[in-house]
Amino acid sequence: MLRIVNRVLIGLVGLLLVVLGGSVLAVGLGMTPPSWWIHQGPHDVLLGNAERTRWRDHGWWWPTVLAVLAVLVLLALWWLSAVLRRRRLAEVLVDTGDGEGALLRGPALEGVLADEAGRLDGVERAQVLLTGRRGAPEARVQLLLAPHVDPRDALDRLTTGALTQARDSAGLAALPAEVRLRGVRHRPERVS
Repeated sequence: MLRIVNRVLIGLVGLLLVVLGGSVLAVGLGMTPPSWWIHQGPHDVLLGNAERTRWRDHGWWWPTVLAVLAVLVLLALWWLSAVLRRRRLAEVLVDTGDGEGALLRGPALEGVLADEAGRLDGVERAQVLLTGRRGAPEARVQLLLAPHVDPRDALDRLTTGALTQARDSAGLAALPAEVRLRGVRHRPERVS
C-alpha cells in the first residue's frame, strides 16, 4: 500500500512540475496567461533586478544556491530511480498441476534458500535475493566462505543442493542464479 501511495505522490508532483514548466514555456512563447498567473507575458522575468542583485556583493551566494539546487535535483533523481526500480520479487507462481497455480511469497523462498545455503559446510553467511518475473524468477546469492573452503566445491554444493531443491519444490522449469562468493577476512597463517 505504501508503494502505491509513494508512486501516486511522485506522479502528482511530476505532473505539477510539468504543468508549471509547460505553462511558463507557453507564456514565454506568446500565449496570454490568466490575470492571476505569476508571469504576465513573454517579456516578464522569473527574477527581477531587485531579487537578482540583492546578494550581488556576496560572491558566495549564487554558487551556493546553484550547488544546493544541483544536489537537490540529483537526490530527487536518485530517489525516483530507487522508488521505480523493483529489486525484490514479491511472489513466485508455483505450478500445482491443476491449471490454476499457487502463489509463494518471494521472501519466504528467499529465507529458505538462505537457510539451506547457510547450512552448507564452510559457509559463514548466505544472502538470497529473488528478482525477475513471477513465472520465471532469478536468484542472486551471496556466500561468505570460511578460509578453508574451496569455492568450486561450495558452488557445486549450492547448485546441486539448495538451488535444485528450491527449483523442484516450486515446480519451476529453471531457476537461474548469479552467485557471488567472498572469503572471510582472517589473519594470515604462519608457515614454519
